[in-house]
Amino acid sequence: MLPLSIFSILTFTILFTLASASATYNVVNFGARPDGKTDSTKAFLNAWASACSSAGQASIYVPLGNYLLASTTIFNGQTCKSNAITIRIDGTLLAPSDYRVLGNVKNWIIFQRVNGLSIYGGTLNAQGSALWACKATGKSCSTGVTSLEFSNSNNIFISGLASSNSQKFHIAINGCKNVKLQNLKVSAPANSPNTDGVHVSSSSGVTILNSRISTGDDCISVGPGTTNMWIEGTVCGPGHGISIGSLGKDMQEQGVQNITVTTTRFISTQNGFRIKTWAKPSNGFVKNVLFMHAIMDNVKNPIIIDQHYCDYRSNCPNQASGIKISDVTYEDIQGSSATQVAVKFDCSNKYPCSGIRLEDVALTYGGRNGITIKSSCANSIGSASGVVEPDSCL
Repeated sequence: MLPLSIFSILTFTILFTLASASATYNVVNFGARPDGKTDSTKAFLNAWASACSSAGQASIYVPLGNYLLASTTIFNGQTCKSNAITIRIDGTLLAPSDYRVLGNVKNWIIFQRVNGLSIYGGTLNAQGSALWACKATGKSCSTGVTSLEFSNSNNIFISGLASSNSQKFHIAINGCKNVKLQNLKVSAPANSPNTDGVHVSSSSGVTILNSRISTGDDCISVGPGTTNMWIEGTVCGPGHGISIGSLGKDMQEQGVQNITVTTTRFISTQNGFRIKTWAKPSNGFVKNVLFMHAIMDNVKNPIIIDQHYCDYRSNCPNQASGIKISDVTYEDIQGSSATQVAVKFDCSNKYPCSGIRLEDVALTYGGRNGITIKSSCANSIGSASGVVEPDSCL
């Protein structure tokens, strides 16, 4: 017979192990049907509620199959007991094929006020082609929904998620802290409007790693209030490149700072590295940005700052941008430009860009022979070092 002290220790260890073991909730057991036709929204929400009520770790499992989520699906973490919920997805989540079912709501799937969430695998298919076709006609259509949003949430980890055919943004991160996305596969046709791959705003500590993003709009867009962001190992194309902005649409606006983008490749995109601001007064700013180790493959605007941005066809503000841009470095940028002007800094005449640095930039022009590649500068102050081609105009 074991001494009492040893027996007590063993009993405590067993009970602790059982208590800390992850409870798993299979959405099929809550009524989800993998037939792509039956609305499984309620089943997913009930599985979430059960996971939330767990005191320790909890897992939600989505088996192989197609699961229709026919309405806005809100996973609210405000009352969750667990701060370690894992969702493992082997199947595909489908939005309604008729975009009018979701209408003008903002989101299809949203996690809000969640602390401690991991998502592994899975595919989101928002079936946005009918909405894109409607928009192409110029008719009045729904604005479209963001496929997946994280709002006011902390400590989020996403790995291996695929998102296709979003109606609007694929993934949005708003008001969050400590978010890591890796091995994403995002896809939409080049002519699909407003289908940004990942949009980040009012968030800090966001990391995006080793992802392939093909869209009809920005590969990654960085909005106001974004700080301490790291992007690495991203392949982008088709799409509009990686953009900071658009900024300055509002007079009162948070700034963007401490952004690093490294080891990226752009394939036949509209832009490579872009900063875009509205041509109107604003108290916002962009500072401490590092773009480095990039390959441009037939990119129209490999390096561009545009402080006269306007997405309207008419009635553009045409004023001096109030966004102050400073301390932006472009280091080890290689490849080819699809246009003659490979580097363009079109800055505010009221607040010129300052601290712009070019270091080891080697871009060639893939157009007609005999035409020299060049750079263009307006209201921009900075320096160049190493081999810089085209010649710096700073």
